[in-house]
Amino acid sequence: MSRVLLVRNDKLGDFMLSYPAYALLKLNNPDCEVHALVPQYTYELAQACPWIDNVVIDPGPSASLYKQLDLIRQLKRNRYDAMITLFSTTRVALFGLLASIRWRLAPATKLAQFFYPYRVKQRRSRSEKPEYQYNMDLVRYYLSTLGTASIKEPIPPYLQFDSEAINSLRNDFCAKHSISTSSSIIFIHPGSGGSAVNLNNTQYKLLASKLASINNISVVITAGPNEVEYATALANSLDNFSVSVYHSTKGLLNFAQHIALCDLFISGSTGPLHIAGALDRPTVAFYPRRRSATPLRWQTLNNPERRLAFTPPDTSEESDMSNIDIDSAVLQIRKTFFD
Repeated sequence: MSRVLLVRNDKLGDFMLSYPAYALLKLNNPDCEVHALVPQYTYELAQACPWIDNVVIDPGPSASLYKQLDLIRQLKRNRYDAMITLFSTTRVALFGLLASIRWRLAPATKLAQFFYPYRVKQRRSRSEKPEYQYNMDLVRYYLSTLGTASIKEPIPPYLQFDSEAINSLRNDFCAKHSISTSSSIIFIHPGSGGSAVNLNNTQYKLLASKLASINNISVVITAGPNEVEYATALANSLDNFSVSVYHSTKGLLNFAQHIALCDLFISGSTGPLHIAGALDRPTVAFYPRRRSATPLRWQTLNNPERRLAFTPPDTSEESDMSNIDIDSAVLQIRKTFFD
């Protein structure tokens, strides 16, 4: 049995978009033992991934020298046959070398590439395909070296929970927030964790009010750590509508389970959006015009008919979201998901 380490140790959204890479490897090499190197932040969701057999925690570049050396020792003890780095840094590249992993693959970019005997030119900055496809291309390269003739492609959903457990959670959630169980529940997540260009407060207020006015729809403003004040202020500003606030305080896995109960998830290009995509929940996302942040590059993992994406007109500055027409967006959301 081979043992392969896949590395995606950056942000939440980036990690969720690596799920198809893990699935691709496991589907086409089921006897392979798949390990993931992730930060503590995404550990729960790595454990929940059905194609990951073991999770190794990366203490991060700011950790002590002792912890860095301990990680190298752990990687060495695990005796990996291969290491596939989906997003490479010089630090991780050096650790793979010091851990005596002989077969190592990464994108051919920056200084880090010179620590890898195998490299694939991807030019991700051009944003010519979705991020998850760039991740999968590295696994495809590895599979080609094994002589895999016919590649089995994974399909959504990439993350699933027990349906009875989610139905029970939904009933409890509706009772707690005074929502009819027959309502369609829309989660609006206005926070971005500082990692994404987003709609402004006025736009989110207009979006929430127009959606809340639709018959048999309940709007919930969701908030992660350090976002509850903004979410509460947004909900309170909607004087004529009953809008709930859900503050996620029990970790990412619990938040993911709550996302699984909603009928539509709306946000900027955030980590929670990509959790919703992995769950194959319907999504609406707002993206800037910046080439590195396009709807194609950061496309969600759900089926095409379950996702909508909106960007400013071509005349806008690349990071200016203010020209997105919320009225038009609401009409399209309603037509796609509720008519």
